[in-house]
Amino acid sequence: MYSETKIVIPIFQKNKENILKVANECIIKGADILELRIDGMENPNPQTVKEIIGEIDFPIIATNRTSKEGGSFRGSDEERVAILRECADLADYIDIELQTDKELIKSITDTGVKTIISYHNFKQTPDLDILMDIVIREKELGDIAKIAVMPNSLEDTLTILPILSHFDNTVAISMGELGSYTRVIASKFNSPFTFAVVNDNTAPGQIDIDTMKTLLNSDLINTDDLK
Repeated sequence: MYSETKIVIPIFQKNKENILKVANECIIKGADILELRIDGMENPNPQTVKEIIGEIDFPIIATNRTSKEGGSFRGSDEERVAILRECADLADYIDIELQTDKELIKSITDTGVKTIISYHNFKQTPDLDILMDIVIREKELGDIAKIAVMPNSLEDTLTILPILSHFDNTVAISMGELGSYTRVIASKFNSPFTFAVVNDNTAPGQIDIDTMKTLLNSDLINTDDLK
């Protein structure tokens, strides 16, 4: 059965030329959506970002990840969000972190662009009730909720499954090698997106796109057995 979960490929490159080159490679490989990691660019400015999105002319998630959640943007939160706001009319989605000041988040949602409100924890997997609360708060603010957490045991990875089962329009990922299977099983819960790679690894445990496409469209995992 064909998966409806879209495969997102992140692009983390320093300049426009390389971004466009990698974007073309990702599209040829079969990406459904590209994630433009603005924080990977050298001295990004709104005009250049808008030019890039326009020239790629393909579904785009614009992300400008804060260093607090594994990103590389070095300016202020106001500067970071201002770049996202400027390209809101061209991007299909904007990813903005839950920890961002609520007025800054509102300045994005007020543009009318679809939003992914995200939470990343590269150290551990919080308890299920904490993650449930995070997802609820994300869904109150934006269109899609996203959590990505680091497991310290196989048991930690199982925390993701009730979140995927309970919430719609939610991306829930257990990172690292231990949690890599959650990137595949997410499709069985109708998660809107999963993340794979062609060139740029932006989180531990990401799977290459060829393998991901094969796994997503197989019936190796039946969620009826998990209920």
